Amino acid sequence: MCYNDTKSKTRLKEKDLACYVRLMRRRDVTPVTEIDREVFPTLWPPVNYKRDLENRMAHYIVTCDEKKRTEELEMDVSSEKNPSGLRSRVRRLFNYNRFFRYEPLKPGKEHITGFAGFWIMLREAHITSIAVRETRRHQGIGELLLMSVINLATELNTRIITLEVRVSNTIAQGLYYKYGFIQTGLRRHYYIDNKEDAIIMSTENITSVSFQKHLQELKQAHSRKWGMLFYQIVR
Repeated sequence: MCYNDTKSKTRLKEKDLACYVRLMRRRDVTPVTEIDREVFPTLWPPVNYKRDLENRMAHYIVTCDEKKRTEELEMDVSSEKNPSGLRSRVRRLFNYNRFFRYEPLKPGKEHITGFAGFWIMLREAHITSIAVRETRRHQGIGELLLMSVINLATELNTRIITLEVRVSNTIAQGLYYKYGFIQTGLRRHYYIDNKEDAIIMSTENITSVSFQKHLQELKQAHSRKWGMLFYQIVR
């Protein structure tokens, strides 16, 4: 689903935002692992994302910052002998209409700002991780990842989404409650670093009319707040 109201278009042009979500690829293993170590430093052993990408039950998505890659390319162009002509070509590649069509260049050097993963078993999706770089938090990226997980899980014909969250992580809990998760249980001493309990949370049927209606309302609110136009996952 994408929203393209006039106000959001104006904000996108003014702020030059170009954040999008796509399926994780093999070339993303290194930056995703870096984010994993930054966000989950006490988790041991670390996740083998290269192996997980070969697992049909595991699904991963990443958020990319096209703006940062554009700036890097423009810096490279400025060092060339004929900067005006090359700059013109770069602008044509990265102009607003290209963003509007939502077709990021590839292969590329997209700056990976976050990722999320889940496993599917018996029409149930279990979220294993949602992580955002420390420098990019509080910018709507974590919520974007959660929305995208719900979208992808729906496409993959699942009915329920579950997860565990630390008892102390009230910020994450608030986001999950906002998206219709409710507490369904408690795992005592679940986290090995400090033996902290984990709250088990689960959605209702994500294909229900009421759930999907609420999800669309949240997407609209997120779009208005952060100026993002596109919520589909790039393949």
